[in-house]
Amino acid sequence: MSDREAPSTHDTRAATGMTFIERLADKVSRTASSTTVYGAPVERDGITVVPVAKVRYGFGGGSGRKPRDEEGSGGGGGVYARPVGYIEIKDDSSQYRPIRDPAAMVPVIAVGGLVGIVALRILARLLRR
Repeated sequence: MSDREAPSTHDTRAATGMTFIERLADKVSRTASSTTVYGAPVERDGITVVPVAKVRYGFGGGSGRKPRDEEGSGGGGGVYARPVGYIEIKDDSSQYRPIRDPAAMVPVIAVGGLVGIVALRILARLLRR
């Protein structure tokens, strides 16, 4: 192999013992731990608060080969985390307290409004008969 040629997928796999997808999954999975979902506890005035988050991971990748032994690979991933509540520990008892997101109610209110409008129109037609 000349200095300008990249090692083949087979050579890279042999050197690391892992395929590209396996290496990508390994890197993403290293961040998946309980501390990602449950943050560091905070204590004040005899009350301990443990933050809780919803965490989603996603990744993808692939590789390919063209004629004349041209190879390529690529991939990527992402993490989505949002707070959903906290655990309050006080006087030897614990309680989960959710954090309400007012924006989450917008679709429910919109659908309820549409259902209400449709129901009123149906009722108005029935009363005209």
